[in-house]
Amino acid sequence: MTNHLGDIQNSKAIIIFGANPAVNHPVGFKHILKAKERNNALLIVIDPRYTKTAAKADIYAKIRPGTDIPFMYGMLHLIFKHGWHDPDYIKNRVFGMDHVIEEAKKWTPEKVEDVTGVPASLVYKIARAYATSKPGTLLWAMGLTQHSIGSSNTRMAPILQLALGNMGKFGGGCNILRGHDNVQGATDMCCLSHTLPGYYGLSEGSWKYFAHNWGVDFDWLQKRFAAKKWMHTKGFTLAKWWQGVLQEEKTYSDAPIRALWVQGNGITSISQQAKVQQALDKLDLLVIAEPFANEAAVITNKKDGVYILPTASQFECEGSVTATNRTAQWRSKVVDPLYESKTDEEIMFIFAKKFGFYDEFVRGMMMGVKNGKAVKVKDTFKWPEDATSEIARIIKTIGLTGWTPERLKKHQQNWHMFDEVTLKGIGPMKGEYYGLPWPCWTETHSGSPVLYNIDIPVNEGGMGFRARFGTEYKGESLLAGPRATIKGAKVRGGYPELTKDNIEKVLGIKLSPKEKEIMGKNWKVDLSGLIAKYALEAGVAPYGNAKARAYVWTFPDKIPLHREPLHTPRFDLAKKYPTYPDKKNQYRVDTKFASIQKTDWSKEFPIILTTGRLVMYSGAGIIERNSKYLAALQPEMFADINPELAYKHGISDGDMIWVHAPEGTKIKVKARFTYSVAPDRIFLPFHYAGFMQGEDLRGNYPEGLVPYATGEAANTVTNYGYDIVTQIPETKAGLVRIEKA
Repeated sequence: MTNHLGDIQNSKAIIIFGANPAVNHPVGFKHILKAKERNNALLIVIDPRYTKTAAKADIYAKIRPGTDIPFMYGMLHLIFKHGWHDPDYIKNRVFGMDHVIEEAKKWTPEKVEDVTGVPASLVYKIARAYATSKPGTLLWAMGLTQHSIGSSNTRMAPILQLALGNMGKFGGGCNILRGHDNVQGATDMCCLSHTLPGYYGLSEGSWKYFAHNWGVDFDWLQKRFAAKKWMHTKGFTLAKWWQGVLQEEKTYSDAPIRALWVQGNGITSISQQAKVQQALDKLDLLVIAEPFANEAAVITNKKDGVYILPTASQFECEGSVTATNRTAQWRSKVVDPLYESKTDEEIMFIFAKKFGFYDEFVRGMMMGVKNGKAVKVKDTFKWPEDATSEIARIIKTIGLTGWTPERLKKHQQNWHMFDEVTLKGIGPMKGEYYGLPWPCWTETHSGSPVLYNIDIPVNEGGMGFRARFGTEYKGESLLAGPRATIKGAKVRGGYPELTKDNIEKVLGIKLSPKEKEIMGKNWKVDLSGLIAKYALEAGVAPYGNAKARAYVWTFPDKIPLHREPLHTPRFDLAKKYPTYPDKKNQYRVDTKFASIQKTDWSKEFPIILTTGRLVMYSGAGIIERNSKYLAALQPEMFADINPELAYKHGISDGDMIWVHAPEGTKIKVKARFTYSVAPDRIFLPFHYAGFMQGEDLRGNYPEGLVPYATGEAANTVTNYGYDIVTQIPETKAGLVRIEKA
């Protein structure tokens, strides 16, 4: 999220792709409604179904799932044709937009209508209305990401904003809505398989940086891996971990996965549930650490080797979480853990002690910095304050240096002193933004509420685009132009990332011998803090000031291109806009693309499937379905279906129906008539579990722990398909067929 929810109130136009914040983010949605009240802001919603958010829209477009890129190119076609773009912004702050302009020329409104289903006249109306109402902000969520071209979708949306000059502006930017509390924090700490915390890569240099900061020997850390190569190799993803167990296709690992530890993840939120079930059955060991009975223990047929560890809830813990807008919030413990339940960290401490690496595991919390080096400064630690200090000391890449526990607690205690629209503090909190949105470069920095904003000084949160890809490409400069100078900066226009070798030249300063001795190699590993200190004094951000890349030479598609979903209802278009070749060794497994799309699945499975949330549930719904009051609002699984489609299949409102997927899986759910979905598609909520392909699994729950609401999991019938870069599943653009049960 480049901006934040409160800043939406500064917008004159709001366009939403693949998100339903009225249901999924009902508290945050108030800022959108306030923008309409304050600014008479225009609300445009692009969605495959008519949602509660769409009901508040000034303009709504019903789009075919998986065609967001053609729609945005259609907007750009008109924007460039009519001169609604910002040429000065593009010249000084964007690299490669000329390639986008050439592609956009192909996407006339009539062509967009054929591919997306949105009438050409409506494409023109939306493009003109949004482009001529500035500043405009663009929102998205999983409806844009969960596609085989999800990574291209999330490039296309910022490109649209860059063309209009909406990035780095109050009331502008891209506001990506996180689905759960602390999803942003989990991402920032890289609870993933391909990077270290703070988005540091898996290079030897990164590992050595962390080893130094953790106070452990690098060779010892390296020996934790079965072989050196695995230290630098991406692991299995959450989306396809099951393939590491089943070994049905080629995997690039020395041995199959034999044990699974589930902590803080609803297993039924993963696609390919039948494969997940098979993998769970094949495991030697399954451990679940949750406050409630995770359905991983329910859908498996295993009779032994399954352990459920009662974990404390958020009310029994303390520490910081990171919200969707990059701000940190401190939470105080309300009650001690009940009964025999333990907090997450205590469980991990016990685990570390059992397997003999507890001292190394906790040592980082007892480290500090002296003369630019991490050294042990005490013999004990206090949780969670010292863990928070450890994070602040190490994570320079996204600027967490300023997130000390003292500052975060102070914000918690004085939250009433901050403005909800600007996040600016008053009184004792003056000069800081609420939650210190990262990057927060130093322990006195204000935080950065709007990324890439050159209209305010760096000390107040300003910055350019990060210079992370070098200074030129094929002779063309990648650095920002002279008119993209950060307000108050001593350096005009663009400049590279700051390093020990270039800081004197870039900033026009002279380092002392002592400073050169203790300064880190670059801003990402500089424990001395000198690079950030001198950068801020010069009014520049440590990470440089470059052009945003509309053209990325390292990606499968250098500019975003439309590629039909793997299970497309328009097989004629799959030949014109084919998917990628099958990908070898993607996160240790092979991933299918072209070999899936070569079949015309629409002949047997003619109905489009899309999934989403309900306002009373979140994610897999484990917590909420255990509340009889929330569960009573929607106690059973259903499929939203247009009456016109239902009658073709002899289905009446309230009938039980079978939904069949191309993978041979099926679920049995209740039909719910609604005109919110078109006659060519159905909608499934993804919060349920307890049944599997018609089989009642409620007997597998531990005694007394059956949720008040149970049902089939939508992800049993979401189709095979994964993003070419991230391997996120393609759950928003599949095909099914239905029949009366």
